Amino acid sequence: MSGAPPPAAPVPGDPARAERVRAMFDALAPRYDLANRVLSLGLDQAWRRRAVRALGDLRGAVVVDLCAGTLDLTRMALDAGAARVEAVDFAEAMLRTGRARLAAGAPVELHVADARALPLPDGRADALCCGFGLRNVPELERVLDECARVLRPGGRVAVLDFFRPETALSRFLQATYNRLVLPVGGGLITGFSEAYRYLAGSIDAFVSRGEFEALLAARGFAVSGRDMLPPVASLVVGVRR
Repeated sequence: MSGAPPPAAPVPGDPARAERVRAMFDALAPRYDLANRVLSLGLDQAWRRRAVRALGDLRGAVVVDLCAGTLDLTRMALDAGAARVEAVDFAEAMLRTGRARLAAGAPVELHVADARALPLPDGRADALCCGFGLRNVPELERVLDECARVLRPGGRVAVLDFFRPETALSRFLQATYNRLVLPVGGGLITGFSEAYRYLAGSIDAFVSRGEFEALLAARGFAVSGRDMLPPVASLVVGVRR
């Protein structure tokens, strides 16, 4: 990273945190993927592949990658046969980092935009995926309204995230990992340990998996959910009725 001081970390749960979240991810962009691979021992990639598989047959599909970051899920959706990916994130540096890894001419449209107001028409997408992004967006209900709006009837959504833990085991694992490993390891790799303290705290300020499933169901989705292994991340899948 450059010698410039890192931006002030956002406060988990603060409804006015959006601009600080944007600055944080722009600062993390150059080493974000490396930190993910090291801190998860590569498991984040396996989790993402499972999320893309949960979207079903993507051959010829239009897919929205929400909170797309450095475009890991975008590349996986293309590998699965998607005809086009609309990649949305409000941290431009993250998208620029991901763009550099796309093949020339890849059918991907990048949108620097807020997840609460997607720049896409109604019913545009056959599928929508989001990996580890919704915890950082205020007004979760507005985001889910937008997801329902841009998906066609029968379209599928797959959300992979660290939801607020509900079981004793998941609480223990997340407390141990997120309070100790993330700030130390993330700080060493990126030089921005406060960002990883924020990311850990954002889990406590987020909804549980059960609460998230209920929010999706209230918007007309048939919903299922499962925990990943180890049970720190979860995948929620919905089909728009």
